[in-house]
Formats: sequence, C-alpha cells, structure tokens
Amino acid sequence: MDNLLQHLQAILQTTPARWNALVQTVPEELLTRKPAPAEWSALECLQHLVDVEKWVFPVRVRAFLAGEKVLPAFDPDKQPPSDLSATALAAEYAALRAESLSLLATVTEADLARQSRHAELGDVTLGEMLHEWAAHDLAHTVQAEQAMMQPFIAGCGAWQMYFTAHVAKQS
Repeated sequence: MDNLLQHLQAILQTTPARWNALVQTVPEELLTRKPAPAEWSALECLQHLVDVEKWVFPVRVRAFLAGEKVLPAFDPDKQPPSDLSATALAAEYAALRAESLSLLATVTEADLARQSRHAELGDVTLGEMLHEWAAHDLAHTVQAEQAMMQPFIAGCGAWQMYFTAHVAKQS
C-alpha cells in the first residue's frame, strides 16, 4: 500500500471518536452484552484496545525505532479487567491514542523496513506491524459492533437471513 503512514494515521485517528460516540449513546446493557459465552462484549473489546495502546503497539514502535531485535511479548488474557466506566475507558483510550499518533508522526518511510523478531511470528518489519495495527483497530471495532448486533438480529424475524455472516457462533 502506498502512503501507509498517511492511511494509518487516518484510521487510527478515527477509532477513538467512534468509541466515544458508542459509549456516549449506546446503553450499557448493549455495551456489556456478550454475543456468545466465550466472546468479548463491546466494552471488553474497548478494554483490549486500551491494553494494546498501553502495552503493545507504541512499545513495539519504540523498540523498532531503537533497533531492538526482539519485540516484547503480550498476552491479552493476562491483563486485569478495568473498573473504569465505559466513558472513562473511552477517554483513556483517546488520550493514549493521541500519544501514539504523536509517536507515529516521528516514523519515516525509511523506518518501515526496520526488522525485529516476534516470539510467535518470527522476523517482522515495522511496516508490517503498522498494517496490523490498523487492521487490529478495525477488527475489534467490528467485533464490538457485531456483539451489539446480536439482539437486533435475533429479533428481526424474516430479515435474519440477511445477517447470517454476523451471527455469533454459540459454543
């Protein structure tokens, strides 16, 4: 993709605003509803985005820029749950993302080829990780929206056939 840094900035700038709009307008009952027993609710998706904004993406960007050859590991299942309200969590996410965007403003096209080793994936480049960051943001936002869709899909009768790709798989 040409203009990765420009496209990445555009995606990463929109995500906090989308989450803020969700937590300001969607009832907590929908934000905390799991689509299936083993799936994350929308609020859990937001918590995960906050966690990776603290402990993963900016940390790894700094590691690449510093020439570190091994990326720090991260296990999302080992992160403690937050006791913050949805609104406070969205505000924390927005503040962390603003810091990340400032960091990304220092990355150049030449930096995209920098390499490091990921414990599970092997050799990776900064450019590849930046692609993953945008996809990760979008994927968890879609996941959250899909979680909130479930009661609407269940209640839409004959129209359910239009949503088969979005029905959460029950364990």
